[in-house]
Amino acid sequence: MRLFRRRPRQRTGNESGTSEGVPDSPDPRTPWPEQPVPSDPETAAAEFWRHWQDVLPDVSSALGEGNPQAAETLLCDAVARVHPNLQFSLERGRRALYALVISGQEDPALRPYTDAWKAAAPPDDAIWEYHDSVPPVPDPAGVTVNLGTRRLNFADVRVVAQVDEDEGVVDVAVYHPEFPDLAESERTALTFLPLDATLGERLAGERLRRVETATVEPQGTISLGELRDLVRGLTGDVGGAD
Repeated sequence: MRLFRRRPRQRTGNESGTSEGVPDSPDPRTPWPEQPVPSDPETAAAEFWRHWQDVLPDVSSALGEGNPQAAETLLCDAVARVHPNLQFSLERGRRALYALVISGQEDPALRPYTDAWKAAAPPDDAIWEYHDSVPPVPDPAGVTVNLGTRRLNFADVRVVAQVDEDEGVVDVAVYHPEFPDLAESERTALTFLPLDATLGERLAGERLRRVETATVEPQGTISLGELRDLVRGLTGDVGGAD
């Protein structure tokens, strides 16, 4: 499962194939030009959705043919014109067939742009749904990620959580049995990925205060599902639909 894909700024040489209606990928030796920041988020959002309607048949066709890179190519420039620091992904939907996710990774400076983008979005339907932050997965214990040759199951992730009731936030330490054998960058990635998958990007950003990596399993750990219930309990949303 691909939880999130950073908007590509360059294409590598083996991604230069084209399909009908899809433009050639840029030469990877060509520097990506600086993108201006729009002064009006609403205008930038409206421009994106006009482009979306134009390319939607080709995006859907590329996904139906199992070619997500071609679909992403159709949207890269349009997302950058909303704001150059936004990221996006094309995912399986929770209620619709596909989901388009645009994220500012909880950067407050990007919130006006994601808010305007979401406000101007068409209604969700049976084919497409639209998210302005990475949503939680229905069952984080069923997620497996690949790090090199390793397959790591989120079901094995254990968490120690300390709640600050006064502030309404949680400090967590994340443990996985594979952590001692991973590089530091890999441990960091596997520390945050399960949290975003469990809570969704926005709730994790709002309610998790301090996040640490544990290479030895601490005492008193809980599962990711139990962490979800605990954090949602701070918002009065225990048992809420994913």
